[in-house]
Amino acid sequence: MADSIPLQPVQKRAAYYTAERNKRRYQVEDEASPLDEMPLMMSEEGFENDESDYHTLPRARITRRKRGLEWFVCGGWKFLCTSCCDWLINVCRRKKELKARTVWLGCPEKCEEKYPRNAIKNQKYNIFTFVPGVLYQQFKFFLNLYFLVVACSQFVPSLKIGYLYTYWAPLGFVLAVTMVREAVDEYRRFKRDKEMNSQLYSKLTIRGKIQVKSSDIQVGDLIIVEKNQRIPADMVFLRTSEKTGSCFIRTDQLDGETDWKLKVAVTCTQRLPALGDLFSINAYVYAQKPQLDIHSFEGNFTREDTDPAIHESLSIENTLWASTVVASGTVIGVVIYTGKETRSVMNTSNPKNKVGMLDLELNQLTKALFLALVALSVVMVTLQGFVGPWYRYLFRFLLLFSYIIPISLRVNLDMGKAAYGWMIMRDEHIPRTVVRTSTIPEELGRLVYLLTDKTGTLTQNEMVFKRLHLGTVSYGTDTMDEIQNHVASSYSLAPSQTSGINNNSTPSRKAQSSAPKVRKTVNSRVHEAVKAIALCHNVTPVYESRAGVNGETEYAEVDQDFSDENRTYQASSPDEVALVQWTESVGLTLVSRDLTSMQLKTPSGQILTFFILQIFPFTSESKRMGIIVREESSGDITFYMKGADAAMTSIVQYNDWLEEECGNMAREGLRTLVVAKKSLTEEQYQDFENRYNQAKLSIHDRSLKVAAVVESLEREMELLCLTGVEDQLQADVRPTLELLRNAGIKIWMLTGDKLETATCIAKSSHLVSRNQDIHIFRPVSNRGEAHLELNAFRRKHDCALVIAGDSLEVCLKYYEHEFVELACQCPAVVCCRCSPTQKAHIVKLLQQHTGRRTCAIGDGGNDVSMIQAADCGIGIEGKEGKQASLAADFSITQFKHIGRLLMVHGRNSYKRSAALGQFVIHRGLIISTMQAVFSSVFYFASVPLYQGFLMVGYATIYTMFPVFSLVLDQDVKPETALLYPELYKDLTKGRSLSFKTFLIWVLISIYQGGILMYGALLLFESEFVHVVAISFTALILTELLMVALTIRTWHWLMVVAEFFSLGCYVASLAFLNEYFGLGRVSLGAFLDVAFITTVTFLWKVSAITVVSCLPLYIIKYLKRKFSPPSYSKLTS
Repeated sequence: MADSIPLQPVQKRAAYYTAERNKRRYQVEDEASPLDEMPLMMSEEGFENDESDYHTLPRARITRRKRGLEWFVCGGWKFLCTSCCDWLINVCRRKKELKARTVWLGCPEKCEEKYPRNAIKNQKYNIFTFVPGVLYQQFKFFLNLYFLVVACSQFVPSLKIGYLYTYWAPLGFVLAVTMVREAVDEYRRFKRDKEMNSQLYSKLTIRGKIQVKSSDIQVGDLIIVEKNQRIPADMVFLRTSEKTGSCFIRTDQLDGETDWKLKVAVTCTQRLPALGDLFSINAYVYAQKPQLDIHSFEGNFTREDTDPAIHESLSIENTLWASTVVASGTVIGVVIYTGKETRSVMNTSNPKNKVGMLDLELNQLTKALFLALVALSVVMVTLQGFVGPWYRYLFRFLLLFSYIIPISLRVNLDMGKAAYGWMIMRDEHIPRTVVRTSTIPEELGRLVYLLTDKTGTLTQNEMVFKRLHLGTVSYGTDTMDEIQNHVASSYSLAPSQTSGINNNSTPSRKAQSSAPKVRKTVNSRVHEAVKAIALCHNVTPVYESRAGVNGETEYAEVDQDFSDENRTYQASSPDEVALVQWTESVGLTLVSRDLTSMQLKTPSGQILTFFILQIFPFTSESKRMGIIVREESSGDITFYMKGADAAMTSIVQYNDWLEEECGNMAREGLRTLVVAKKSLTEEQYQDFENRYNQAKLSIHDRSLKVAAVVESLEREMELLCLTGVEDQLQADVRPTLELLRNAGIKIWMLTGDKLETATCIAKSSHLVSRNQDIHIFRPVSNRGEAHLELNAFRRKHDCALVIAGDSLEVCLKYYEHEFVELACQCPAVVCCRCSPTQKAHIVKLLQQHTGRRTCAIGDGGNDVSMIQAADCGIGIEGKEGKQASLAADFSITQFKHIGRLLMVHGRNSYKRSAALGQFVIHRGLIISTMQAVFSSVFYFASVPLYQGFLMVGYATIYTMFPVFSLVLDQDVKPETALLYPELYKDLTKGRSLSFKTFLIWVLISIYQGGILMYGALLLFESEFVHVVAISFTALILTELLMVALTIRTWHWLMVVAEFFSLGCYVASLAFLNEYFGLGRVSLGAFLDVAFITTVTFLWKVSAITVVSCLPLYIIKYLKRKFSPPSYSKLTS
C-alpha cells in the first residue's frame, strides 16, 4: 500500500509527458502560456533545478480557465465579442496562406496560384467608404456625436427651442472643414499612387519588347529596368548590360542605408549570347515563400533543357527588391513577388489616424459634463414635480442646458492647432520645418520616450579614417605621411625589378610564417597592412562617363583612363569606402575591379593585378568578411580577412595588445576592424574549393555547411593591424541629447546597424554618459537562455542596455512584460539590427506597457513604420531621401531642431490648448448656470433666457476673438524654456488640463453665473423687463475680464481683440433691440436705448461684474505671491 502512494502523481505525469510526442502542439502551448505563470527567478540555480517549471505550464493554463462565470463578467464578454468580430473579418478577407513558388521564365500563365496585383495603394478610403469613414472618425468622439443628436432633435416640433441654424450651422461648419481637409489629403495620396502605378517598364516577350504599366506586372514576367529607374517588383537578377555580370543598386528607401549594394546576375543566363535566348531555354526559379526579412533569400535556378540539368543556388545577392533603384547599367530580371507580397510592402505598416492625448482628455471631460447636464435636467423636472408630459420637459431641459457642452470647443481647438502649425513653420530658428499633421501639435509637449534612428539621424553617415595600429606602433591623422613614406619605399625599386620583388618577397614571407622568430621591419609591416586593407573589401571604383558616351564605351575608357579626379568608389558599407580612400591617400590606389579580378596602382604608377578566387561577404552572424586572391605576377594565393574584434580574436594568432587597443578606440567612439591574413598553397586552396562548392549546392542547412567549410580556413591567421574609422555626428547632437535627457525624456536608439557600431555611436554622441556601464545583452535563441540573461540584466543597476534584434524577438516572445519593465528603468536603450517592423513593434510595446507618449524620429524609408506607429512622428529630410519626412507628422532638416520643437513649441501648444479648452468650457457653463437660475425663479419653466442670435453672438462675435487670442499666450520666454529644460518634466504630468483644474473652472463658472443672474434679479426688481439686457451685458464684460485674468504674457493683438469685441457688443445693442426682450414672458418688451444710457444701468452692471470678477483677481494675486509656479520663480 505504502509503495503505491507515490505512483499516482507519477502516472499522471507520465500520461502528461505522452503529449511530448505531439511536439508541435506542446510547443504552441508553451509559447502562448501567460508570462506571469513563469516568474523570473532571482537565481540561475533555481532555474536549472526546477525543470518542472516548463512541464507544469500547460496544466496551469487549464486550471486557470475553469472559473467561467467570473471570467465572463470580468471582461470575457469583451474578449468573446472581439474574437467573433476578428473571425468575421478574417472570413471576409480570407487571408491567403503564403507559399513557396516555382516561377517559369517569361511564362506568367504557368503559375499554379493567383498572385496579388502589383499596385501600390496608400489611400485610407475609396469612393464608397470616404463619407462613412470620415463621419465615423468624427462621430466616434462623444462631443460630436452629442451635437448630432441635439441638432437632430430640433426637427421634432415639441422639442424645438430657438432656431435651427443655432444648432446646425456650427456642426455643419466643423464637418465641412474636416471633410475638405480629408478629401485634399486623400486626393494627394491618390495622385501619388497613380503616378507610381502608371510608370512604364519594358517587358520582354517572344515577340520582342512591349511597354507595361507597373501595376500590370505579373509573377513570371521578364522586366527590363534602366539605370536610375525604380525596380517595380521583387525580382531575381538574370542579366545585365555590364560586362562584369554585376550591377549596383541603391537601397536607401528599403533599409535606410545610403551606400550602393552589389548584385550579381545568375551565371547561366548572363552567359547566354543574346537577350532573346531567355525564351529559347527551358528554365525556372524556385523561390521561398514571401518573408519580412530584407537581408536574406533562398532559392534555386534550374535549366532543364541541357544534359545534365544546370542547378544554381540563389542568395540575397541575386535578388532585386522592389523600391530599390538601379545605379549602374541595365538589368533584366524575372518577377517572383508582386504587390502585397514584396519585401517593401510587407515591411510597411498601415498609417493610423493619430489623436492627441489632449483631445482624449477633453473627450473625457465632455462625458463628465454630459452627466452633469443630465443630472441638472433631472433635478429641474423633479423640482417641477413630474407634472404633465414630464419626459418631454426633461428633453427640453437637456436642450436648454446643452450649452454646458460647447460646440465651439472643437472649432476653437482646430483653429488653435492650425495657428500652432503656422507658428512652427514661421520660426526662423528652425527653418524649413513642415507640419504635416496639424491635429497633434500638443503631443510635442507631452513626450516621455524618444525613439531615434542612428544612421543619418544622429550621424552624418560620413566615415573618416582616424587610426592605424600595428601592435607596437600607432598612426593617427597627424602621422599619416610616415605611412606614405613606408609604402613609397616598399615599391620604390625600378618598375623593371618590381615583379622580381614580388617574387622574392613572398617566399621570404612564407618562411617567416613558418619560422616566426624573424622579426619584420616596421616598413614591411606597414606595407603588408596597407596592401591587405587595399585588397580585402567589396569596393568597386566607378568612373563617371564623359558627356555623350554610352555605357559600353565607358567601360572601354576605364581600361585606359585611371585618372584620379574621375573616380568614385561604391560599396555596401561606407566604412569600406573610407578604408579604400585612405589607402589611395597613402599611395596604394584601387583602380579597377570586376567579379574575377582587381587592380592596384603603386605610388610609382605600376599596376598590380590580383585574381579574386573567392569572396565571403559580411553577415551579421559572422561579423567578418574574407577574400582569397592570387597575385598575377607571383601566383601566390593569400586569404585576407577583416572583421569585428569579437569575431576575430579567436581567429588570429595569440597576441597581448588587440583587446586593450580595441577598447581604447571604442572609447574614442571609433569603429574598429581587425585585419589578418593567411598564405595558402595551391593544394590547400584546391581542397578548400571542392568542399566549398559542394556545400553551396546543398538544399538543407546550406548556410551552416558553407560556414563550416569557411571556418576550416579561419585558423591561426597572422594579425596585421587594427583600423579605427569615425562616423561623424550631426551638428549639435550631444547638447541636444543632453537637453532632452534633462527634460526627463528617455531616449532609445533603434538602428539596423551592427552592435559594435551602435555601441560606438551611443558613446560618442553621449547617449550613454561616460561614467555609465553598458550591459550588452548576450545573443539568446530560446526561452531558457532568455530567462537566464534577463536575470543577469536584472542584477545590474543604472546601466544602459544594448540588445540585438533577434535576441529582442526571443525576449518579447516569452517575457514581454518583464523585459519592457526592465528596459524602461534604463537611462538609455540601444536596439541594433532592427528590422523596420521591429522598430514599429517596440514603439507599440512602449505605448501599451507604459501608457506614456512616444515620439519617433528617423530619416530613411526603413523608419516609416516606426514614425507612423508613434504618437508623434518626426522625419528628417536627409541624404536617405524624403520618404520619412513625407510620412511623418513633423518634418525637420536637422536633429538639433528637435530641442526647440519640443521645449518651446510643444510647451506652448499644450499650455495654450489646455487654457483655450477650459475657457471655452467655462464660457458654456456660465451661461447654462444663468439659464438654470432663471428657470428655477420662473417656476421651473423650460423657457430659453436668451434668444437665437444672442446665443450665436455670445459664442462668436462677442467673445470669440479675446478667447481665441489665448493661442498667443506664453508662460515662459523661449530662451528660458531652452535654458531650463527641467520645466518640460512638469508638462508630462498633464497638470495643465486635469480633473482638478477642470473642477476649479466649474466652480468659477457656477459662482459667476449665479452672481450675474441673482445680481440682475436683485438689483432690477422695478425694471424686471430689462433683466436680459442687464445680465447679458454683465456676462460679456465678465468674459472679457476673465480672458484678461487668464493671460500670462500680453500681446498687442490680445488688446485689440478685447476692445474690438467690446465695440461690437455696444454697436449691436442699437440694432438687436428686439432680442433683448424677455421673449414670451415679457410679451414683446423691447430694449429701451434711453434706459441703457442711464447712470443707474451702468453702475448696476459694473457692480455685478465687479462682484463676479474681483474675488478671482484677489485669489490669483495671493496664489502667485504664496505658491508661485516653478516657471515664475525662474522668470523673476
